[in-house]
Amino acid sequence: MKRRSLISLAAAVAATPILGSAQPKSWPNGPVRIVVPFAPGGGSTPPLAHMLADELTKVFGSNFLVEYKPGANGNIGAVYVKKSPPDGSAFLFTGAGTMATNPALYKNPGFDPKADFEPVILYATMPNVLVVNQTIPATTVKEFADYLRSTKEHLAYGSSGNGSSMHTAGALFLQATGTSMTHVPYNSAGAATTDLIGNNIQVMFQLVPGIAQFVKAKQVKALAVMAAQRSPMLPDVPTMAEAGFPALESNTWLCLVAPRGTPREIVQRMNEAVNKVLAQPSVRERIAQLGAQPLGGTPAEFASYLDSEMKKWGAVVRKTGLSVE
Repeated sequence: MKRRSLISLAAAVAATPILGSAQPKSWPNGPVRIVVPFAPGGGSTPPLAHMLADELTKVFGSNFLVEYKPGANGNIGAVYVKKSPPDGSAFLFTGAGTMATNPALYKNPGFDPKADFEPVILYATMPNVLVVNQTIPATTVKEFADYLRSTKEHLAYGSSGNGSSMHTAGALFLQATGTSMTHVPYNSAGAATTDLIGNNIQVMFQLVPGIAQFVKAKQVKALAVMAAQRSPMLPDVPTMAEAGFPALESNTWLCLVAPRGTPREIVQRMNEAVNKVLAQPSVRERIAQLGAQPLGGTPAEFASYLDSEMKKWGAVVRKTGLSVE
């Protein structure tokens, strides 16, 4: 699925008629767990997961509960769902790092995104944005790349951890521009952002929701959003394509998958229900307020997109020599 396809897919979901609420009584026949493989504090993933669980509870009339299984960049939660009964009682709510990057970063992450899971749906996407400390004498991406090549100072870029989208987005940037910086992994994006403002690090490839307020307060400079479209949260910041670097796209997309062997009917009904949720204007507005773009679509479309993302980030990992082990 190319970037234009993602945009058109989001538009199509917005125009999708809301489906009827009738569902077979055989499923769900008890609580359904939406497993998030990250810690509950901070970021947009937890509130997006809870929003989805609340809406699915309304659709099905059965409890959908968020359960956290953090650790190893999402690997622990992924393995947990992989080993869960394939009966529709557990789904994994995770993102690009877990599904597309970890298989290349880890020698044995404990799961195979394609062999161990049934694709259900792409839920939403959040773009990375290149931000620099106010002391950096650059206001465009080209000026920044030129500065990296000319300066004797070796700059550092921070991330929320090894293998995170902030880490891989930085690696993609360095590869595309032929420049170098030192990667500094933090335990959280918030800690890295604090050090960016304080000039302990000079660069981040932060997610828009986590940095927009500091850009607006002029505590950091945003040079370009790594997405096909400008972000409504930072409407004055150009895209990488507008800045002259069309290949530099990076985002954290979120998805829903089920353990391999989950009946096709359950996968399809969950897909229809999530599309129904994403078609609601109030839900789309709440997702946008969290700095994300709602997506949706079919399991087959998600499977195709996952293939392309695994190839893209696998190539970045191989070419840059990224490793977390």
